[in-house]
Parts: sequence; structure tokens; C-alpha cells
Amino acid sequence: MKVVPSSEVVKTAVNMEGAEGCAIQWLIGKDDEAENFAMRLFEVQPGGHTPVHTHPHEHEVFVLAGKGVVTDEGTERPIGPEDAILVPGGCKHNFKNTGDTVLRFLCLIPNSAC
Repeated sequence: MKVVPSSEVVKTAVNMEGAEGCAIQWLIGKDDEAENFAMRLFEVQPGGHTPVHTHPHEHEVFVLAGKGVVTDEGTERPIGPEDAILVPGGCKHNFKNTGDTVLRFLCLIPNSAC
């Protein structure tokens, strides 16, 4: 079992082309002997965004704080605290912070995608 405060997990900038003001923490993953899923915590600064991208695997997102939009094949949908989001595999998407505070969300992906 692993129990660790998220404040003790290394935070790194998302360096993908198209990302702006975005950081990631790998909270749980293969190195922790998680067999099926990886859990990541994203922080997107006001005005920031993840890159527009697609991949074959689904992922599940839970918004912790802030407000923004998730772009789904070009359609923007508002998101905020307590929202749960399923991004199907193959869906072109990104997350944008439209508020004046940090947008924080958990994102779970299959370990096969790591």
C-alpha cells in the first residue's frame, strides 16, 4: 500500500508542444506496483491549457478546483469542481483554465498507456 501527501510528489512542467502553464504530478503508477491504472494530478494556471491531442486509450478526470472548459472534438464544455469527465479513446481533446485561480484535476489512465 502507498500513502503519500501529494505535496511530496515531484511536480513537473508539461513540456508537450501546445501546452501552456500546465504541470503534472504522477501520484500513483507502475513504479508503485499499480497493476492497472496511473493517477495523475494536473494543475493548469489561469489562461493555461493542455495541448490539443488524441490517443487510443480512454481516461477519467475529476475536477478538484478551479473552472475551465474541456474541448471535445472542437466543442467546449464548461467544467468545475466535482465534475467527473470521461474522455473516450480517439477523442480529440484538451483542458483550458478559464478562471482566475488554478484549475486542478485528477486524471486516471491505464498503465498500458504510460
